[in-house]
Amino acid sequence: MLQTLRDKTSGWFATIILGLLIVPFALFGLQDYMVQRTDDAVAKVDVPPTWWASAPAWWPASMLWHHDKITSEEFRTRFEQERQRRRQQDGEAFDAKAFESVANKREILESMIDEKLRSMASERAGLEVSDAQVRKAIQDVPAFQVDGKFNAQRYQLALASGVPPQSPRQFEDTVRDSLRQSLVVAGIAQSNFVTDAELDRLMRALGETRDASVLMMPPPAPDAAPVTDAEIKSWYDGHTASFRAKEMVSLEYVVLDGASLPPPPPADEATLRQRYEQEKGKFAAAEERLASHILVQVAEGADAATQKAAEAKATKLAAEAKAAGADFAAIARANSDDTGSKATGGELGWVSKGMMDPGFEEALFSMKAGEISGPVKSAFGWHVIQLREVKGSAQQPFEAVRDALAAEQAQADRERAFNDLSTRLVDLVYKNPSALAPAARDVGLPLQTIGPVARDSSEGIFANAAVKRAAFSEVLVQDGTVSDPIEIGPNNSVLIRVTNHTPERALPLAQVREQVIAAIRVDRAQKAALKEAEALVARIAAGETLEAVAASKQLAVQTLPGLRRGMPIPDAKVVADIFAAKAPAGGAPTPGKVALDDGRIALFAVQAVKPGNPAEASPQERAMLRQQLSQAHGMSDVDALSRHLRKQMKVTVVEANL
Repeated sequence: MLQTLRDKTSGWFATIILGLLIVPFALFGLQDYMVQRTDDAVAKVDVPPTWWASAPAWWPASMLWHHDKITSEEFRTRFEQERQRRRQQDGEAFDAKAFESVANKREILESMIDEKLRSMASERAGLEVSDAQVRKAIQDVPAFQVDGKFNAQRYQLALASGVPPQSPRQFEDTVRDSLRQSLVVAGIAQSNFVTDAELDRLMRALGETRDASVLMMPPPAPDAAPVTDAEIKSWYDGHTASFRAKEMVSLEYVVLDGASLPPPPPADEATLRQRYEQEKGKFAAAEERLASHILVQVAEGADAATQKAAEAKATKLAAEAKAAGADFAAIARANSDDTGSKATGGELGWVSKGMMDPGFEEALFSMKAGEISGPVKSAFGWHVIQLREVKGSAQQPFEAVRDALAAEQAQADRERAFNDLSTRLVDLVYKNPSALAPAARDVGLPLQTIGPVARDSSEGIFANAAVKRAAFSEVLVQDGTVSDPIEIGPNNSVLIRVTNHTPERALPLAQVREQVIAAIRVDRAQKAALKEAEALVARIAAGETLEAVAASKQLAVQTLPGLRRGMPIPDAKVVADIFAAKAPAGGAPTPGKVALDDGRIALFAVQAVKPGNPAEASPQERAMLRQQLSQAHGMSDVDALSRHLRKQMKVTVVEANL
């Protein structure tokens, strides 16, 4: 058998096969085949090279493409940030289960994909964001400010306490990427313009008025004709969804509210001092340095000659800045390539560690006050740095932060008391999970009841979506056991038990017979009223006036001269249909009818249409409308850009990693 195998694997055919196998091993390495890979991407973006936009995606041409991705970690970070935002926005109405839905995850991911595409497009177009722009954006965030000024300590604490926590470098990269995207978005949105003709056309439509008359028909006359058994059966069979009893539950529950617990005793001095020692770093202000710089910009991938020329220019500028009597700010204004700081003489403001490029930062924090550095390399080029002042780190004494420590300790004690009570109650419930009353009695909390209530109820604790979802869950309904604690607010949770459950069911015809008859008669009356209205509209269309039609019915007509769009008189729905009607032609009014939500029908006749007069608008009104229209068109263009980029770039979503 071995000889046969040797014979089959010899010769020119085996040589070709072996050669084909060698190629991928040579390109990618044997370890790529031996080591199992874990793909952490939730979305992949593949882009052809800028110099070959039509490069095919098939191998080996795909190796020329630029490949990027959105990792599962990046997605989870955005997902948790969005969860926090929605929880704050919706309050008790926040539905955690609905938020975790696949549709919502996909919506958030699609938004991230559009951002990634715009960021890649910006990068390919050569757009860069300077350190000064990043720093200014960070310093302008109100959450990082104390008394209206950026505070490095507040900045670092905010990042550390975020969900998830971030280092200054990670946050800086996020801000830089966001700014890079915004350059494209803002550039497109702000480049849109509105012509005078377009603006005038819109103002004529918005300022349009119409002269109309309205006849409000009385409510339909009640139908008193007999209803046959066949009609009843037919209506019942055709409207089964209207004759169903809702699913209902009755609950008993216990509320644990930290706010209702007795306040904890004040912490003693020893406890507060111990907390101070444990959290000492939180009350230390980080060292800051007041700096200016001159940037000689050069692309990171530039050739050696370009890099050397930029370094030489930076060396020359450093020598000029160090010369006796030199004005560093003037030299920066005349020579710096940093558009964010050039106009202010290279001013960077107070800088703390973690805010700048690593190379720049290392040089800055090794300098002495008043010193000017030689050329310093960063990802953006070569810098000449001036260190103007140093503000050393400072530790706040215990006495200065005692009140803050006491407040924190009191909050921690309240949370501990709440957690202890919650743990005790849950332990008692686990011992007897089919009864809530004994556990409530042992911890001294009242047992409350509610119900029967339906799913669409917002009564009491049913205003909370999580409570409602648990109350109708299969486990609690079938087992009759006590739920786990359900959070309805900070230090506020509830345990529930379903005491009675009535499933949704179809109501028998015999039980709802009178309701069916009533529905049939309402339908008959509405159809009769609609038929009458159509006949009256036909009379107006034939040349009779609305006033004459109203007189024949002993009804009054409401005249509405100069009616404007959006007016609620006599009814918003009527006004909308009046403006949707065709303009009258040949001196004949345009008739129409509108069925209102209360069952009544309104007839109308449009006698005249007067377009708005753009000349009547003030310059301020025209400017505001132009800006609003330009912004709307600009955002539409941004959406169009995203759609265009999706056609240029290959996007692959990894559903399994969502």
